[in-house]
Amino acid sequence: MKSNIEAFRDYLELEKKYSVHTVTAYLNDVFSFKEFNSVNFEQEGIEGVNYSQIRSWIVSLVDEGVSNVSVNRKMSSLKAFYRFLLKTKQIEVSPMLKHKALKTPKIIQIPFSEKELTDLLLEVGDPCGFEEVRDRLIVDLFYATGIRRAELIHLMKRDVDLSSGLLKVLGKRNKERIVPILPIIAGQMKLYLQERALIEKVVDEEYFFISGKGLKLSESFVYRLINSYFSKVSEKVKKSPHVLRHTFATHLLNNGADLNSVKELLGHSSLASTQVYTHNSLAELKKVYANAHPRNKQ
Repeated sequence: MKSNIEAFRDYLELEKKYSVHTVTAYLNDVFSFKEFNSVNFEQEGIEGVNYSQIRSWIVSLVDEGVSNVSVNRKMSSLKAFYRFLLKTKQIEVSPMLKHKALKTPKIIQIPFSEKELTDLLLEVGDPCGFEEVRDRLIVDLFYATGIRRAELIHLMKRDVDLSSGLLKVLGKRNKERIVPILPIIAGQMKLYLQERALIEKVVDEEYFFISGKGLKLSESFVYRLINSYFSKVSEKVKKSPHVLRHTFATHLLNNGADLNSVKELLGHSSLASTQVYTHNSLAELKKVYANAHPRNKQ
């Protein structure tokens, strides 16, 4: 008979359709609390705990220097586990019922400026050979579509329709969406496929982006690539694929795109997720307003 944690894993994978990475994170958090509870309260199961035991874990995590953001993520995992136990009638009341998240500083992502993007293109010049063509395409595709790093890595050859200028992207919770690509990006993708065809041995044939050895790209490789490229033109502390996604959304909004359209392009399930990108757009709007209004020129 499966344990409640094993059943929880199946629920996350099969019913919620979470990614392997997300499921692993949830389970690691639940197992961490289970181990803490066993050591400190000599209680093997965690189905019958009370909130004071959970609060003791929170205090322990904070004392160890774990950030409030990370503590909140662990508490979200526990909340999900106890919601599952309620759903399956394993418990009657969740010990997380009255839990309140720890306060965290509001971090505003700073996107790359349009000048930084222009400077980058001038800096790298025209690519030559498989790796240069692939790397330049990855940078341009992030900026031109706003897709996530995992979505780019798991993009399949069969999901790229260059004649129609469309990509089928598999997002969070295995949710599919159609993303349009610009003609210039379609041209770069054709060039990449020509270079890709020259690789003698391709192991992960179904994936669109591969390494020189024919293997699917890793998340760390893609992060290092973006960081390396933008280190040439930007002094921003954070230079990552997510910042490029943020840049895509911000530049669209700055140039007149409506929030709902940006929401669909990003694959957000609600407008609330997209509205985080409006902060920079409002800053740009205030700047334009201040420069253009006659009363500000007196």
